[in-house]
Amino acid sequence: MASAWQRLGFYASLLKIQLNGGPDVIKWERRVIPRCTRSIYSATGKWTKEYTLQTRKDVEKWWHQRLKEQASKISEADKSKPKYYVLSMFPYPSGKLHMGHVRVYTISDTIARFQKMRGMQVRTGFVYGFNPPSKNQTFFLLFHSNIKHMRKQLDRLGLCFSWDREITTCLPDYYKWTQYLFVKLYEAGLAYQKEALVNWDPVDQTVLANEQVDEHGCSWRSGAKVEQKYLRQWFIKTTAYAKAMQDALADLPEWYGIKGMQAHWIGDCVGCHLDFTLKVHGQATGEKLTAYTATPEAIYGTSHVAISPSHRLLHGHSSLKEALRMALVPGKDCLTPVMAVNMLTQQEVPVVILARADLEGSLDSKIGIPSTSSEDTILAQTLGLAYSEVIETLPDGTERLSSSAEFTGMTRQDAFLALTQKARGKRVGGDVTSDKLKDWLISRQRYWGTPIPIVHCPACGPTPVPLEDLPVTLPNIASFTGKGGSPLAMASEWVNCSCPRCKGAAKRETDTMDTFVDSAWYYFRYTDPHNSHSPFNTAVADYWMPVDLYIGGKEHAVMHLFYARFFSHFCHDQKMVKHREPFHKLLAQGLIKGQTFRLPSGQYLQGDEVDLTGSVPVHAKTKEKLEVTWEKMSKSKHNGVDPEEVVEQYGIDTIRLYILFAAPPEKDILWDVKTDALPGVLRWQQRLWALTTRFIEARASGKAPQPQLLSDKEKAEARKLWEYKNSVISQVTTHFTEDFSLNSAISQLMGLSSALSQASQRVILHSPEFEDALCALMVMAAPMAPHITSEIWAGLALVPRKLCAHYSWDANVLLQAWPAVDPEFLQQPEVVQMAVLINNKACGKIPVPQQVAQDQDKVHEFVLQSELGVRLLQGRSIKKSFLSPRTALINFLVRD
Repeated sequence: MASAWQRLGFYASLLKIQLNGGPDVIKWERRVIPRCTRSIYSATGKWTKEYTLQTRKDVEKWWHQRLKEQASKISEADKSKPKYYVLSMFPYPSGKLHMGHVRVYTISDTIARFQKMRGMQVRTGFVYGFNPPSKNQTFFLLFHSNIKHMRKQLDRLGLCFSWDREITTCLPDYYKWTQYLFVKLYEAGLAYQKEALVNWDPVDQTVLANEQVDEHGCSWRSGAKVEQKYLRQWFIKTTAYAKAMQDALADLPEWYGIKGMQAHWIGDCVGCHLDFTLKVHGQATGEKLTAYTATPEAIYGTSHVAISPSHRLLHGHSSLKEALRMALVPGKDCLTPVMAVNMLTQQEVPVVILARADLEGSLDSKIGIPSTSSEDTILAQTLGLAYSEVIETLPDGTERLSSSAEFTGMTRQDAFLALTQKARGKRVGGDVTSDKLKDWLISRQRYWGTPIPIVHCPACGPTPVPLEDLPVTLPNIASFTGKGGSPLAMASEWVNCSCPRCKGAAKRETDTMDTFVDSAWYYFRYTDPHNSHSPFNTAVADYWMPVDLYIGGKEHAVMHLFYARFFSHFCHDQKMVKHREPFHKLLAQGLIKGQTFRLPSGQYLQGDEVDLTGSVPVHAKTKEKLEVTWEKMSKSKHNGVDPEEVVEQYGIDTIRLYILFAAPPEKDILWDVKTDALPGVLRWQQRLWALTTRFIEARASGKAPQPQLLSDKEKAEARKLWEYKNSVISQVTTHFTEDFSLNSAISQLMGLSSALSQASQRVILHSPEFEDALCALMVMAAPMAPHITSEIWAGLALVPRKLCAHYSWDANVLLQAWPAVDPEFLQQPEVVQMAVLINNKACGKIPVPQQVAQDQDKVHEFVLQSELGVRLLQGRSIKKSFLSPRTALINFLVRD
């Protein structure tokens, strides 16, 4: 019987055909639209008065497939419309979706539906990532079933993804273009190979990034103790764009602290690296050394190049290792027989091994320049090293260069720019960067990854595979030895090839790329996913880019975001796109955490092992007290929640509303269905249904609505509903477009539904204001709860003698135009109803002019001068007041 890996080529072909919808394979399940169910007004013409559990099930069963088909009707991009590109970070198909996925996709789906209702040309979609599995050799067997299961889960959530634009980064028609971009990077001098100390996972037999090693020194994936070893690895020169990416942050809108994280990751870009060739005892070795300086303008004053005792030249496979180790005296600054020749200035200076192990930032080598460093001056004098003073200060304080070749006489600032530019032109360094940022190590010793498109030729050296020969696809491998190195090295027929230049015998690169490379540019591909001639069409990408809203977890706010920004800057410089930055607004949503129960030993317990009957949780058997915490959901911590089970129990709309209402998107959610959030959204759905029931019954009474019959008091009541509706439209729209506080948007809609529920019967019957406010409420709720609002809208559409003609009654609620604030309301003096709290207790509301509603001091004074303030605060000692930046609320802390 053939092994799994002998069958690998078949599985890969099957997967591609399957994902592309090919015939005669395993067909994706297609649900038939259900027929009439017991309590669906859309089908029976009879409105059920109460929103019961059965009604909810019938509603979602009826509308689920219809909404899915409605969302799948995609037209070509109408470039006369304004565009809106909303994108969520994608999952890896290595298992089931978890509640964190549900949260990010619910948010993106809600925003996408809202923007469509505003008349925007919306793009959103789904990508499957190229993620290495825990067991490499089983991946092809699992990948297909995992994707099928994920699609089923996502479909169950009622999401409006454009499935015909789906991307799978592990298929050749995608990673062909990852390889294309790598070749472009290589040709630009931004991809290179060097020996480096790496984190080695002895179980997965691969390299790990620092961020993939936990605080205990163990692999994030296998759990094995990570080892340190030197390997020749491929790097992408991200430091070349450090200054540009740091500067570009100033032009981006605030990203809730993420910009600060990006700036910290990059560091202060004040210097550059320069390249040196190395000699020993006067003989050239062919080896190179790159070292950093914060003052490259003073490079002609170099006295030495310093390396740390942990540098690769002392511990790797360098031909200089023996000479350097013989010179090493631990704890002392040591002069060595190795000389470094500056490839820009041709100066020759000695290499010094420093006594201290830690250099600035993350450096392991730096250029010693006494003219700009007292530390370098002391070391040079102690070791008797020759150097020139190259900085002179004029009487007016200006610093100029001396003894610096063509840079002599320049100011330090001008020399900095000229010298770094010359170094970049000669490709010997000069990219302005920080002392902490490192280039991106992308080599991985895994089978499951994008092959690096390089051929190693004895005559020509590393040679990129020609673009017309891409993709380089993964070979079939019968079995793995599990004895280190890359699995691809075992595929001898694949490894041995001809050099693209000289046609001589050569060998393919056997490392694969870090999966972060594939995910660093997918936002471009998604604009043009079926392009077979290039990664994407420039005109198409220029229309859709930048992404208007990028949604994902905070845990990806550094590395992934940095790499994605790097690729965008690079593609801009390659004239592939006109925008430098890929993302306009970023929404980094918090985690969904589950409750954990842990023994003093650290062991996590399952739910049935915990006794909750007492005042504190204890072990069911031993009665030991347990440590109770909230942590990120995880199988190992026994605190996960299956999205399918939750949806089955509570319904799609309830879970969507709970996720959106439980906390602001950037905050963590503590998953507890017993809290107010879940009962609150359940009650709200029942209230929406009850409001509709009252309206349908009022209009079905046989009496025609006649607004002129309303009394002055009833007209005033209707006017207040009109004002409330307009205020809510304004605030909810702001939440959807500016701060994405969808929890606040739901609160506003709950307030409007409460106001409508208090309306008198005659206002319900005769008032166009009530009808309009009720319809606007359903339209605004629709992106968040599409099933119940679709059924309610169907009921409203069949009500006779409607007073509001500006709605499209023959179209679904999700196809309605988003409500606009009435022009008359905009002409009114804008007033905010400011909630007043005293010692965290609600005491009432006062009207505050809109223009001062965000001014802490002015709102404070408005409250004190108001009737409420005089009555409740006069004569009391006010310690402090706090004005909420998100909601119209001020809290006074008083001392009685």
